[in-house]
Amino acid sequence: MPAPPSTDMEVTGVLFDFAGTLMVPRPAAELLARAAARAGLSLTAAELAQLADAYVAAGIPGAPYPRHVPDELVELYERRDLSPDNHRRAYVGLLETVHRPQPRSLPAAVYEQILEPDGWVPYRDAGETVAEIVRRGVRVGVVSNVGFDIRPILRHHGLGTLTGSCTLSFEVGCVKPEPAIFRTALAQLGTPAARTLMVGDHEQADGGARAVGIATLILPMTGPGTTHGLGRVLEASNRLQHPPSAQ
Repeated sequence: MPAPPSTDMEVTGVLFDFAGTLMVPRPAAELLARAAARAGLSLTAAELAQLADAYVAAGIPGAPYPRHVPDELVELYERRDLSPDNHRRAYVGLLETVHRPQPRSLPAAVYEQILEPDGWVPYRDAGETVAEIVRRGVRVGVVSNVGFDIRPILRHHGLGTLTGSCTLSFEVGCVKPEPAIFRTALAQLGTPAARTLMVGDHEQADGGARAVGIATLILPMTGPGTTHGLGRVLEASNRLQHPPSAQ
């Protein structure tokens, strides 16, 4: 686990990435089983397991990046987080490349699971970490590369506090690591870069916050329902702001 950034600044705002930082999709086999049931499809346990492995390799939104993006999908995949249509077509297209026998309707049905709150599992320490940061009087928000509205998902899982400052790539027209999206996030959060901490799981994307002067903590993605190490956010500054009673 990486050490928290070394700083003696007073942190007055924390920006969180979404997928891989606060929560991740349900295990692929569960997503497949739910999608198949809704589509009225009958798949054996062996078929579900085989397809789940293949889907993870092909690419599920919010899960690890696909192992390979076919040439015909590269341009669309690179622009996936700039519109809901791009996002859907890119990921359904990736799932449709799975060569194992699968019903034609299944890739789209699996994608639909990702749009619903129940398709996601928060990390065990997400809620308590965000709650403690807020208790200390620190502002919190989300900045995410995503092609759909994640606010209902955050609210469903008890993280509604974060929806007050949600900077989503498809709404603002730019993606991490571009400096513009972090500047927009700072403006929405209302804190200066020098007193803001970015927490994410991907060095290239989330690490782009450093270019605008935001200290950054990278916690690599872990599995669904695990304790993700988000307590390190509370250690990332020597002087996280506290309410007056704690001074």
